[in-house]
Amino acid sequence: QVALVESGGGSVQAGGSLRLSCAASGYTSFPKYMGWFRQAPGKEREGVATIRTYGTDGAYGIYYADSVKDRFTISRDNAKNTMYLQMDSLKPEDTAMYYCAAVSAGRSFLVSPLSSGEYAYWGQGTQVTVSS
Repeated sequence: QVALVESGGGSVQAGGSLRLSCAASGYTSFPKYMGWFRQAPGKEREGVATIRTYGTDGAYGIYYADSVKDRFTISRDNAKNTMYLQMDSLKPEDTAMYYCAAVSAGRSFLVSPLSSGEYAYWGQGTQVTVSS
């Protein structure tokens, strides 16, 4: 059974940094697409960043929401079955519950990599709070 477990959330002041981690288990082969999403109170869940691996040569496809470009960095370590989100220059509007997501095994193409509907598995979420 696939499981995703996030860690690394917390409270920081504006301008600070946090690093989120997502450990995946239960896959026979690591999912090609994994992503980070967030949901603030009263708002819809939105895609933050997603990453796709290509074969075994270390190539990646990465997608960011415009609101986090140049501030957030997504990465993954396939050997550790773990994905990361480095968040720098945090703003109060980044405050949300952050979720890790992954596609089902064998899914190799997404029409909309930042759309939550494309993902089959979700973690429980980790809270990020940024104060001004």
